[in-house]
Amino acid sequence: MLDKTDRKLLQLLQEDAALSLNTLSEAVNLTSTPCWKRLKRLEDEGYIRKRVALLDPEKLGLGLTVIVMIKTQHHSSEWYTQFVEFVQQMPDVVEFYRMAGEFDYMLQVEVVDMKCFDHFYKKLVNGVPGLIDVTSNFAMERIKYTTALPIPEKCKAD
Repeated sequence: MLDKTDRKLLQLLQEDAALSLNTLSEAVNLTSTPCWKRLKRLEDEGYIRKRVALLDPEKLGLGLTVIVMIKTQHHSSEWYTQFVEFVQQMPDVVEFYRMAGEFDYMLQVEVVDMKCFDHFYKKLVNGVPGLIDVTSNFAMERIKYTTALPIPEKCKAD
């Protein structure tokens, strides 16, 4: 169970994973050793999966964000495993979800331009049998982008 100090540490790390142990310790009113032990526990318990650098897609030349919605006629575990393995090895896919509702899967794809997306699309539809509908939606503007998760104490409605 997370306490107030754990939540504060997680919030700070989501904002800047490069903060020093001293900075984190001061922010949560602990000395370095207890702070380090908390961080280690949060990592061991899986709250902190990894620490990464967030890159700017525009600076990298990734000017096109595409949400790809997929319907399939196959739902066997063998097909699912093959499909997941195929999509996971595609570096342009930055998010991948199995959905409930009208579509079976959703991909977020980041590419340089339409030509690159066309190459991605052809690789996808030719590499996986049984896709019956692949609908692409092109983002015009990124209004909000964050990897920071809300860290709930409990549901606000309670």
